[in-house]
Amino acid sequence: MKMPPRIENIMFAPCGINCMVCYKHCYSKKTCAGCLDSDIGKPEHCRKCKIKECVKEKSLSYCYECCEFPCKQIKNLEKSYTTRYGESLVENSLFVKENGIVSFMKAQLNRFTCANCGGVISLHDAECSECKTRTK
Repeated sequence: MKMPPRIENIMFAPCGINCMVCYKHCYSKKTCAGCLDSDIGKPEHCRKCKIKECVKEKSLSYCYECCEFPCKQIKNLEKSYTTRYGESLVENSLFVKENGIVSFMKAQLNRFTCANCGGVISLHDAECSECKTRTK
């Protein structure tokens, strides 16, 4: 999958993940439209996400809008993502809260576009979806 010229705001998940750079999104033959859109094309763990359901129940769009942020669920996911992928979902969320989604997605576009071919570099395995170049 080639990186589009702009990452749509809908690709910012409630928890702070940029869905565009999720390995499931990068390598799936089914297109996922992000956590805030329909469940069509999503892997099972995304369809059954407790964080996504919590945000919906509270009539929020993002976890950072909640007075309990960061809650236990976010802290658990944060620990996993910082340890395994060097990505802080809390920092992502706070950046969006302070600077807006457009600024965040512009930074993500620069960070996760393959310099060799313009493909999407997966956050999860640091591999380009097109040319398979590894960045880590």
